[in-house]
Amino acid sequence: MEHVLVQRNGSRATVVMDRPDVHNAFNDVVITELTDTFRELGNDPSVRVIVLSSTGKSFSAGADLNWMRRMIDYSRDENIRDAMALATLFRTIDETRKPVIARVHGAALGGGAGLVAVADIAIATERAKFAFSEVRLGIIPAVISPFVIAKIGAGAARRYFLTGERFTAQRALEIGLVSTVVAADEIDPTIDQLCDDIAQAAPEAVGHAKHLIEQVLATTDAAAADRLTAELIADRRASTEGQAGMRSFLEKRKPAWLEGDGGQRE
Repeated sequence: MEHVLVQRNGSRATVVMDRPDVHNAFNDVVITELTDTFRELGNDPSVRVIVLSSTGKSFSAGADLNWMRRMIDYSRDENIRDAMALATLFRTIDETRKPVIARVHGAALGGGAGLVAVADIAIATERAKFAFSEVRLGIIPAVISPFVIAKIGAGAARRYFLTGERFTAQRALEIGLVSTVVAADEIDPTIDQLCDDIAQAAPEAVGHAKHLIEQVLATTDAAAADRLTAELIADRRASTEGQAGMRSFLEKRKPAWLEGDGGQRE
């Protein structure tokens, strides 16, 4: 790939945006490469966790200027096709059953902040900066909005979508955009610990737990929610992995996924 690298370390896959000269800004090539990469890793049973990282001084500065220049001359249909490609990227990341951890340093602006929002867990350095800066360009953070609003809520979105102002990592922590803020030299050890924690869990259960959140949020009727969650836990209790995990706990031995065989599959 031209702008996206994949590094493997055991069951961890690190996806690296590699356009440091333009602060890892998006263009159509980057979007396609990221989409294909997340789709492939999401379907790889050897991958337990995906870390999204980048080279250079910034996490991602949003849209590439040359890409934006081309947009000016697009027809409405061309703009819709272009935006749908970006929406497919975010939806692919959101729907992968693998935990996604964003490693955030420097600037995360516009679509770059959207990537932070769509990650399950985001770890930021103390000097990271964030903005949903689209309104300052005469546009809006439309495609990323479902994922950002789900993460930070409507109240924070009303401020930062409308002002386009930059805010600190500490503020990002306060509004829920990031999970943890650490010193620069602590970001990798913090991510290492998270990956180790995820590795302790049953592979299929982690995927189902991630999907559970989406299912519960989409269920507004209380009775339907009760029925849904009862069925989901019943299915997991009866699953091969759930049965093996509960038996290993009761028998005070390691479960299969900690014994080097990747866990039992249904």
